[in-house]
Amino acid sequence: MSTTTPQRLPLSRERVLECALDLADRSGLAALTIRSLAQNMGTKPMSLYYYVANKDEILDGIVDLVFSEIELPSAAGDWREEMHRRAHSVRASLRRHPWAVGLLENRTSPGPATLRHHDATLGTLRAAGFSVQVTAHAYALLDSYIYGFALQEAALPFEGRDTAAEITNPILERFSTGEYPHLVEIAMEHVLKPGYDFGDEFDFGLELILDGLGKSIPSGGAG
Repeated sequence: MSTTTPQRLPLSRERVLECALDLADRSGLAALTIRSLAQNMGTKPMSLYYYVANKDEILDGIVDLVFSEIELPSAAGDWREEMHRRAHSVRASLRRHPWAVGLLENRTSPGPATLRHHDATLGTLRAAGFSVQVTAHAYALLDSYIYGFALQEAALPFEGRDTAAEITNPILERFSTGEYPHLVEIAMEHVLKPGYDFGDEFDFGLELILDGLGKSIPSGGAG
């Protein structure tokens, strides 16, 4: 009876980056090194240097992969709907890749997907009638909100609908003295209501921002 050795998939830059992305998702950035990546791929560290020069190049590559997952806004669409769709797509991508929150904007060698994303977003805002200056302000404001929300959401000790009670109820037991009435009020009348999900707060803030930005479009603009 003959035995066959499973054929190892050939190395490529694309496969190296995809495996790096998977490793970062599973174990975090601290666990992502050339050595750990090679071990996960069943090869030697020196073999990877043919495709990536160092960890910085790996980070540039996996950040670009994250940007490639985000839906591109279209200048041909309604700017508000496009920014709403983009915001939800960015948030969804950051939920899949929480390590990326602090990296999406700090790379000095952005890849093609990153550049396409930025250009499409700026183009959509400009087509709506925003000035160059307000377009820059709007982009910074939107991303500050989206990234900030994603960071807060990832840090919460609960996740999903109707899960806050696991954390909130034990805390409420410490408030029997009446010293913190507003915390009790917000918990009882909002957080502990059936169906509560912190993620639902996202649209409330996003709509306020879009409402405010809309006022900056000169009369006669596309918005």
